[in-house]
Amino acid sequence: MTKLGALRMGPIARISLGVVALLVSLVLLADMLFGVVPGHGEQQRKLRQRVAETLAVQITSLLEAGDTATLARTIAQMLARDSDLRSIVVRRMDGSTYFQTGDDARSSAKAAAVSTLDDLRVPILSGARTWGEVQLRFAPATPETLLGWLASPMIRALLLLSVGGFALSYAYMRRAMHYLNPSNTVPERVRKAFDALTEGLVIVDAQARIVLANQAFRNLHPLAAADLNGRQIDAQAWLTAGVTDAQPLPWTRTLSGEGAVAGHNLDLLQPDRAPVRLLVSSAPVADNNGRLRGCMITFDDVTAVHRANEELRATMAELQRTRGRIEEQNVELRRLAERDPLTGCFNRRAFYQAALELFAQAKEDHTDLCCVMADIDHFKKFNDVYGHAVGDQVIQTVARMLGDGLREGDMLCRYGGEEFCMVLPGATPDVARQVADAIRASIHEHAKSAIRGTDVMRIAASFGVASVMMGASSLESLIEQADQALYRSKEGGRNRVSVWRPEAELEPA
Repeated sequence: MTKLGALRMGPIARISLGVVALLVSLVLLADMLFGVVPGHGEQQRKLRQRVAETLAVQITSLLEAGDTATLARTIAQMLARDSDLRSIVVRRMDGSTYFQTGDDARSSAKAAAVSTLDDLRVPILSGARTWGEVQLRFAPATPETLLGWLASPMIRALLLLSVGGFALSYAYMRRAMHYLNPSNTVPERVRKAFDALTEGLVIVDAQARIVLANQAFRNLHPLAAADLNGRQIDAQAWLTAGVTDAQPLPWTRTLSGEGAVAGHNLDLLQPDRAPVRLLVSSAPVADNNGRLRGCMITFDDVTAVHRANEELRATMAELQRTRGRIEEQNVELRRLAERDPLTGCFNRRAFYQAALELFAQAKEDHTDLCCVMADIDHFKKFNDVYGHAVGDQVIQTVARMLGDGLREGDMLCRYGGEEFCMVLPGATPDVARQVADAIRASIHEHAKSAIRGTDVMRIAASFGVASVMMGASSLESLIEQADQALYRSKEGGRNRVSVWRPEAELEPA
């Protein structure tokens, strides 16, 4: 603590000092205007005047009797008895000195002829006329040193009034402030009841001064353990340091007339640990006439709940990510279950499931649906001459070109080793034949150049087309008809398209 902080007075001492200063100022003002304080200088003047007049009467009597010796003794006794008397001079009317005595006699003889409090002049009468005067020189009536000034009755009275008044005022103000302290308006049993609550509770008056703070609130922060009674709650920087938004605090809104405010989140920063998350609510406190007298503020520590919610949100996010990965894996599993691993086309099981629905829908709607079977010509030679790796490339290339040549909504399946099956919903036999022939031509022209690392022989494929409108009663019979048309293309010289006819005649493309 600095020296300035050590010398700083408390509010009660400052108030007491102010009261005493006002009282002393009032006394001095009253004395200046009305003279209510008896003047020590006036009393001294009267006393000295009386002494001078008494001495003048005695000197007159002794002068008339011509008793100079008694005159000298009387003056000497007067000087001995009065410590303030410095010198006595007796003068004739013409100003000449008749008798003088004392330490200050020489200076007194030269003094001005004006009577003052320290230099009194009293006339000496002889019958009806003035014979001369007696001059009495006294010590100065006003103090000449600091100690003398402090010893004056007026200063002593003021000092006594100041010191005594400050002590009495301080004692009285301490007692009065005890009764005026807002915290003393709350009964002790109510305080104990509030201290039993698990949530922090603060009651403030209409000026936002703290009237009561329970034990749970004082435990929220090390600085809250101090005596907060009578202090402004908004001035507690440790309480509002975690406020980041511009929205007014709940008690500010309540005291401004908004009524009860609930559910305000407040992060209470801590000096040695993580912040405490508080849920702050405030409710108005009104008197019997409905006038706002303050508000009651509750601070609910929801740190554990907030932390649990954060962990729950993190868990939910992780579950969501896991769910996404599972969905991706499921999609991959479905793809692996439905697709041929070499070509990516539908396998036979998945193809049959989807094709059955298309076949049934075509039968129900009386619309056309065509099936196209395709087979790579002389495929065994690719495996025998170039090896199975090149054979796999040939199958992949043909599958890719088949898929590229189909329309949107058509289905492609790897039906066997080098055999493929296609379903074309809504296609007539002529349309299906055109699609198949375009794919056949593309394979014949471009498939060879797509094989990497080996110069292979030309690649070709044969096709067979069948239509629902030609009498197939089931998907199996439709595929069988397309397969018969494919067989006809093989017999006809390969690298061609054949269409199955109801009269069992196969028409080559």
